[in-house]
Amino acid sequence: MPRAGLSRDAVVDAALALVDAEGPASLTLAAVAARTGVATPSLYKHVGSLTDLRNLLAVRLLDEFTAAATTAVLGLSGDTALEALMRAYHRYAMTHPHRYALLPQAPDPDPAVTAAADRFVEVCFAVLRGCGLADDELVHATRIARAAMHGFAVLHTSGGFGLPQSVDATLDRLIATVVHGVTAAAPH
Repeated sequence: MPRAGLSRDAVVDAALALVDAEGPASLTLAAVAARTGVATPSLYKHVGSLTDLRNLLAVRLLDEFTAAATTAVLGLSGDTALEALMRAYHRYAMTHPHRYALLPQAPDPDPAVTAAADRFVEVCFAVLRGCGLADDELVHATRIARAAMHGFAVLHTSGGFGLPQSVDATLDRLIATVVHGVTAAAPH
């Protein structure tokens, strides 16, 4: 019988707390079990495997990431919405660097993870439609913005910007460059 109070959501919560405190490399079933006060085999009543737990985390984090992006762009359109989306992306990565590191960066075979990733992509597409893009241009612009923001986030969270110039100023320029590029690519 599962421990009272322990549920699938509680296991995911404990895994997130572990990742937040100790980083993505700390995520093991034994560590999550210790955090929840149960023996490792007891976790199998709630999650099927470490892969299953990682998938549950991915869905939770993608939904969290999508909610932050959606909130940032709500009521905005065009360049302003794209800038807000990019700033929300960076803010999430900087506020939750360990969670950001767990976000899947490639298509996942798990249907729930794919559906969660698709929800984020749909937010991106909606913003870019507001910039006048459609069809293939939506995909190209999403890839460009994602590559720029992911690369910047990974470098920033890992301490890759060691020169004394303002990282915020660099971020402003990166966003302006991407927004200008997307606007220039829009059909006229």
